[in-house]
Amino acid sequence: MSSILTNTSAMNALATLKDVNRGLNQTQDRVSTGLKVASGKDNAAYFAVSETMKGDSGMFKAINEGMTATKNSVATARLGAETVSDIAQQIVERVAFAQTDGVDRADVQLEIDALVENMTSAIAQSTFNGDNLVDGVYKNDSAGNPLTEVSVVNGIKRTGTGITATTFAFNEVNLTAIKDAFATIDLESLAANTGGTTMAEKLATAEAQLGEAITAATSLGITENTLDSQMQFIDSLTDTLDSGVSSMVDADMEEEAARLQAYQVQQQLATQSLSIANQAPQNILSLFR
Repeated sequence: MSSILTNTSAMNALATLKDVNRGLNQTQDRVSTGLKVASGKDNAAYFAVSETMKGDSGMFKAINEGMTATKNSVATARLGAETVSDIAQQIVERVAFAQTDGVDRADVQLEIDALVENMTSAIAQSTFNGDNLVDGVYKNDSAGNPLTEVSVVNGIKRTGTGITATTFAFNEVNLTAIKDAFATIDLESLAANTGGTTMAEKLATAEAQLGEAITAATSLGITENTLDSQMQFIDSLTDTLDSGVSSMVDADMEEEAARLQAYQVQQQLATQSLSIANQAPQNILSLFR
């Protein structure tokens, strides 16, 4: 039955054209934005997970930037500690040399005093952005106690109950105490001493402080390496998170390009079909001629 009031063919053709246009618009949006999941209406589950992962990636990047400053402070402190260790070795050598009878200990003392001054300068200059980890000047806690331990946020941990920060702690070193110990070595006061006992004690003190300087430099080197390794891990982790987000929300451009071509052809065919369906009522006029 034909009707001039209800054109079923045109209605079906129009519905098909609307579906094609809807798909074409969605594909054009994906092509223009590069995203297949741009909002919660596209895929609620993927959108929620991807937004969470984006947040985690951003936090890890911010943490890595913060760790960069700490690592630079530690690297500067480690360089200062290694310099103090080298100077300490020179002082030990001078004290050992002074053990020999006939050596002018006053001249050796002048050398030691100069080396101690160099040590003082190295300690004062081992500062990065106002942060000195080797001078023995510590911050105080709320109770007024000195804080020799430095805590660094090195990541985040997400659980079913929420998110918490993970931390790494290391100890500052007190090179000033080592320098002060070397400053107490006074060979001139022993110039008239003919025994070896007192000079041996001075040498033992110098060697002990050399050991402390080496330990300080080693501990800072270990800390620097630990921070560097964690930063490399975070770099890799953020790359993995970003890649995971991409796999969920980014559009496959090759696929979208092919789909766009198909929709454009379907649109043309659906438009033609609607045009044909709209012509059907015109054929009824021929029955009245």
